[in-house]
Order: sequence, then C-alpha cells, then structure tokens
Amino acid sequence: MCGIVGYIGTKQAYPILIKGLHRLEYRGYDSAGVAMVHNDLLNVYKAKGKVSELEHVAADKDIEGTIGIAHTRWATHGQPNATNAHPHVSMSGDLALVHNGIIENYIELKQQLIDKGYEFKSETDTEVLVQLIDYSYRQTENLLDAVCAALNKVIGAYAIAVIDKNHPDTLIAARKSSPLVVGVGENNSEFFVGSDASPIVEYTDKVIYLDDEQIACIHPGEDIKIIDLNNHSVDFDIKKVDLDISQLTKGGFPHFMLKEIYDQPECIRNCIRGRLIVDKEHPENNKINLSALTNFKSQLIRARHVIIVACGTSWHAGLIGKQLIEKMCRIRVEVEYASEFRYREPVIDKDDVIIAISQSGETADTLAAIQLAKENGALVFGIVNGVGSSIARESDTGIYIHVGPEIGVASTKAFTGQVVVLSMLSIALGHALGTVTDKEYSEYIAELATIPEKIQKVLEQNDKIDKLSNRYTYAKNFLYLGRGFNYPVALEGALKLKEISYIHAEGYPAAEMKHGPIALVDEDMPIVFIATHHQLYQKIISNMKEVKARNGRILAVVTEGDMDVREIADEVIEIPQTIGPFAPLLSVIPLQLLSYHVAVKKGLNVDMPRNLAKSVTVE
Repeated sequence: MCGIVGYIGTKQAYPILIKGLHRLEYRGYDSAGVAMVHNDLLNVYKAKGKVSELEHVAADKDIEGTIGIAHTRWATHGQPNATNAHPHVSMSGDLALVHNGIIENYIELKQQLIDKGYEFKSETDTEVLVQLIDYSYRQTENLLDAVCAALNKVIGAYAIAVIDKNHPDTLIAARKSSPLVVGVGENNSEFFVGSDASPIVEYTDKVIYLDDEQIACIHPGEDIKIIDLNNHSVDFDIKKVDLDISQLTKGGFPHFMLKEIYDQPECIRNCIRGRLIVDKEHPENNKINLSALTNFKSQLIRARHVIIVACGTSWHAGLIGKQLIEKMCRIRVEVEYASEFRYREPVIDKDDVIIAISQSGETADTLAAIQLAKENGALVFGIVNGVGSSIARESDTGIYIHVGPEIGVASTKAFTGQVVVLSMLSIALGHALGTVTDKEYSEYIAELATIPEKIQKVLEQNDKIDKLSNRYTYAKNFLYLGRGFNYPVALEGALKLKEISYIHAEGYPAAEMKHGPIALVDEDMPIVFIATHHQLYQKIISNMKEVKARNGRILAVVTEGDMDVREIADEVIEIPQTIGPFAPLLSVIPLQLLSYHVAVKKGLNVDMPRNLAKSVTVE
C-alpha cells in the first residue's frame, strides 16, 4: 500500500524523492513525508494529504542533502495526520525511518521501550520500530547490526529504509513480506530505493529485488552489501528492469484510468505476442506457445483439481478462468478469496495446481496462500503483471500478462490481460489433454487473435457511453446482472462503479435476481444486463422482462445487430460478435467506460479513489 522511495549519491536528493513520491501516488495514500541529511542536521517534513501538500510545507525549508528517504502513507495505526506520517524519527534525533507493512507485536515492543525510558509521539507501529533500532544502535554502535538485531525481534511485515544523520554516507534497506527494490547507478555512484521500480526507472534500469528477511547496506562508490537476519552475507543478482517511462504518464488523456482502458487493444497484442501463433492460410498450423506448459506439462496434465486464489478484480478474472478450464480441460476448479483460503485449513494435495492471480504480484493474502500451497507440495502457477514481483518469484512457474504498469487504482487492462492468459492456458492445456479437438484448438486461437481489434471497435462507442452516463449520476444503487461467462463481468462492472463513483452496486447471476434483489427494483434503480448472444440468452431476456414489469430501467450490453433486447431495454450498447468464452473481454469494456464517465461527472478523483490502494501489501 504505502510507497517508499530513497536516494543516496552525489545529486540533490529532494527532487528525486519528490518525483518518486509522485510516481508512487497510484498506490493510494493519505499523508506524505520526506527526510534528508544536510550539514549534520536531519531535516524531516511531513503533511497530511497529497504530495503537493508536502511540497508546500517544504517550500521555504532546508531541502539540501545527497541522502534522503520519503514515504506516502496509507493509514493503518493511527489517524492520517502529520504526526503519524512517515518518516518517523528516533527519540535521539539521529535516525529516520520509513516503513511499509505492519508490526504485529508493536504493543509489546513499545512497552519494553517505554520501560527503558523511550517516549513516543505518534500512534504508529513504525515509530516503535525506529526506537527499537535506536536502542539496538546504542548497544552495537553499528547501524547495520542494529537493524539486524531489531528485525530479529519483530513479528510482522516490513519494507524499510533507514538513515542516520551521523553517517550520511549510509542507507539501510530491508524487507519481509512487503516489496522493496534497490536501483543501482552507474559505477555504484548512486543508489535508489523504491516500493517498486516506478520511481527508479528514470535513473537506472539495473535493480536488485530484495528477498524476505534480507537487509541491504548501501554506500555510494562501493558494492552493495546484503545480509540475512543471521548477519550472513547473501548472494544477489542485478536484473535489468524493462519499463518505459512513457508508460508512467497520461499520454494526453485526462486520467490514467481512461488511458489504460484505451491501452487494452495494444496490451492484449503484447500479451499474446510470441505466444499465439496464427497462420491464416493454414489454420491447422495455429498454435499456442507457453513455456510454463512445456516445462511443467506432466504436472499440469495429471492435475485433477485446480484452485485459483486471488483478490478483488483478479478474483473475478479467476471466476472466468474456472469456467474456461472446466469447459476446455474438464478439470474441477475452485476459486477462492486468498484472504479466506489461507485461514480455513484448506485441503491441498500434492497433485493439485494452485493458480495465483495478482496484478501487482505483491498482494499479501495471495502471497500467503501460495506459500501455504507450497508447504503442501502443490504446484504453484502465477499469473501476474509485476515482473520480478514476490508472487512471480515464489511461483514454480507461470505467465506474465505483460500489459505494462497499471497506475489507475481501479484495474482495467490487468483484468483483460488476466482473462487472455487464462484463455491461452485453458486452450493449450485442453488440447494437450485431448479435451479440445484440433478443429476447436485452431478456431479458438483464430478468434482470440481478433480480440484486440474488436476491443478497439467497442472503444469507438466512448462518446455514446459518455452521454449515457449523464442520466446515471443521480443513482444511489445499481444492479449488474449476467449469466454464464458474463456473470463475473457483472461482478466486475459493479466493483468498478463502487470503486471510483462511490455508488453502491451489486453484481448477481441474473437468475438469482428473483431470490432477493428483485425487491429493490423500481424506476430509480438502474439495472445493467450483460446480455450478449451466448449462453442462456433466452433466459436472460426473460429476466429482463421481469425487471421491466416492475418499472426497472435497463441498460443492456448486447451483441451487434441484436433486436430482441433492444425492444425491452431503455438503452443498449453493442459489442462485436465473438464466441462465448471470450465474451467477457468485450462486454467488460463498456462497463469500465460507464464507471469512468459516471465518476468524472460526479467530480471525483478517478485515478485515486478514497480509501483504496493499488498494491495491497498488508492484510
């Protein structure tokens, strides 16, 4: 959730830190702060609200110094205010620390420190950690040893960066269950620290992904030193990060969310490039190349039980994945909320396959779920966007969705990328199992290859959807209904509207409407039907007539040329024809646009909705 950025080198730290905080704003936060060392002084500035408020606070202050750390905070312990904002400073005034995560035993540690004479200003668990490091520092007189000793007493999750005003040539960083990356400058002349690569890529493409319980000791001009919690040196790799800085800008769009909705045709082309091989002249040569399936073919083929674990939008993609795998592979699939799965003593067999889906690759509950699966000997298959992320590294195998960084908090292109990857996996595995015939295999591949062009056609209706949204800004409640492959799309459409417009919305299987939600239907409640010409089409028309008989107002997403639904619905949005399993890739696009335009009409912050964070790295 929170964002960390740090710098040590020869340049002025403050501009780099502030720009880095702006890059991390997409993660969601409610306060921000920065600390630099200059002329033996530790200068700390903090503010409630956005990074721009922090810049205002620091405008007339000393912002010099070539070492510094900065932070955007999403409140967990204590109200969002300047006192609880990071960086937190030790009682001695020597150390400053930023922290992402939760220290679970902070109350016990705090009391121990109070007994030793320490005083606290904030309500946070983070201040306890900096005081604990300060106490250890008094004993060891070595900052690296002090951090190591303190973290050995901590229970919980952390990504931290620490600086000491008495040693402005040293920056310490550490992680456990919360992501942290170190950027390496040319000839080790400077180093950067970030919660992810976004604040770093402008300066270097060489990064080190810290593993759990690793501590990095950083001195400009020297090789980085990394130890574990036993104070033993560990080996590490410097990787090249492939991230275009242009992907972190709006590119002329008013919001990241709209840009990312429009990115989807190209994102899906990137997702299928090199994996989906289409021979138009000889369709019998169509094929899918997935290294994960090639390298782990025997384990995937013998699996009789697949468990998909995910959260939020990724869970909705998982529901579509369930239908795809069961239809094409005839393997039993369960879809679990990762946050529930990890605690309910699930039955996991060594021949099971656990598919973990996460946009960031850092979702704490999903990460814990796959660790549980590995303990039980199951094969873990990761579907993530974040290259080098924790889930990617913990997985036995998997597929990157390759849709580029997603800045808008409400996920759009990651969802369609996840569904495309699940489609390719299901088709390829089904063909390997013999449950997808050669003819079906070729036809599925040919149709999947047309999806980017068809999404582009849906996007051409943006102006129409913009105008439609005017009449829905008044609504207090929405109901989204779909069946078959479009049922998870109803859930996803409702989630998008909730996330960014703050309008209460529910998604339901259309047939379940009669078992409760129909009591809510009246002329003031918009009902969105995803009624494409696929599974149970006539059934969903009957459901629409039931709503219309109760004066409900219907907006329907339909297949091009549909006349039956048009006679019933108040408004329709058409999408191109495709086969049932791929319908969600098209039917979700109008719902993303509708949510976006309703929120814009309400004057809301579309990219950073209240209370939400992009990367949920705590429970």
